[in-house]
Amino acid sequence: MLNTALQSKQEQTSLYMDIEQSVKEAAYETNGILFISCAGGPTYLEKQVRGILESQPGVNPKIWGGEEPGSLFILFPGQTLDAVHFQGLLLKQRLQESMPDLVVRMTLTSFPEKKQLTQEVLIKMEDSVKQQASGEIHIFTREEMKTMRSRILIVEGDATVREFLEIRLQMQGYETAVADNGLSALETIESWKPDLVLTELNLYGIDGLPYIHHIQQLQVPAVPKIVVLTEQRVEQTISLCFQNGVDDYITKPFSPVELDARIRRSLNSLRMNLQGLNSQHIK
Repeated sequence: MLNTALQSKQEQTSLYMDIEQSVKEAAYETNGILFISCAGGPTYLEKQVRGILESQPGVNPKIWGGEEPGSLFILFPGQTLDAVHFQGLLLKQRLQESMPDLVVRMTLTSFPEKKQLTQEVLIKMEDSVKQQASGEIHIFTREEMKTMRSRILIVEGDATVREFLEIRLQMQGYETAVADNGLSALETIESWKPDLVLTELNLYGIDGLPYIHHIQQLQVPAVPKIVVLTEQRVEQTISLCFQNGVDDYITKPFSPVELDARIRRSLNSLRMNLQGLNSQHIK
């Protein structure tokens, strides 16, 4: 079961990478993107969507199946926001004409520069659709991209590993900060307030479970998610980490693709928790 879940996460990471690469290779600097989710949609949904879009003159979409059945990513090379919005409205109308009971949720946007469309933005767009309570079309704005950008603190004593992690996470659209020891990490968490801490356990100054406990006790508005990336493989240590609030535990050497998936899962869990708290506050 664990291997199946991991495989699914790796496939989804590959999907984001494929879309990002297609944008980099596109002949146009401006590119539109649309994510559509039709829960309970037919197995032939992709074929139907492709037929609707390709019937429009000058539209040459690229389509990928999403992680969940009935979900699709659609790339519109060279299309501005107005053009993508029109295609979204047309697509929704045509789908509901043929399937009146189908609930169509979608979000869309257009990027004036290729470099703005990153894997992290694609993940945010997909998440925004899943959170919609109605079948409205959501325009994903630049402001949302900025406010939804997650912060990750990398705590690693090995300079080479630290640099690799920083570059990889920045390329995926995360804001990053680094620390090479446990004491400076605690100070950075208090001042910078990251969403997630990616940390080694073997650190100078303070390490191991006392270090994890100190993170949990910091006076910050929201305790960050903690993902341990370490050489320690002792089963008792792993168990105690989870008992003390660690969100995930990864041993070195590690798969970068697996690490990406674990970080996204932890951040998605954080967003869901925050939304639950916000809902309770509104009530």
